[in-house]
Amino acid sequence: MSLRRFDPAAGATMIDALGAGGFRIAGAVRRGPVLVRAERAADWGGPADAAGLIGFAQGLEIVFLGMGADFAPVPADLGRALQAAGLRFEAMSTRSAARSYNELLSEGRRVCAALLPLPETGAGAGG
Repeated sequence: MSLRRFDPAAGATMIDALGAGGFRIAGAVRRGPVLVRAERAADWGGPADAAGLIGFAQGLEIVFLGMGADFAPVPADLGRALQAAGLRFEAMSTRSAARSYNELLSEGRRVCAALLPLPETGAGAGG
């Protein structure tokens, strides 16, 4: 599924597409969970890696948590850690999180996306 609709600010890291098991971010294919902000993208350990997400997202307005093919609640430990770090976050499906990230980034907002990939097989896998 193609997500790129905007001309990003010079050098901004946009999410180009997502599909089963991975993403295309700023032209590069990445497999597995990822973190994305204007300056860069990084591999992520998923919801169990709160410290990695907190370090990556410091100083940003909001974190969009893409929880997979469908909405899923944020694991309690991750939610508590993000709140304790003073980070605003919103959970949604991965497709919605990627779209929201790109849209706000194109408006010049300081945002981050923490994305779980779509499943490689089963419901929701067709990117």
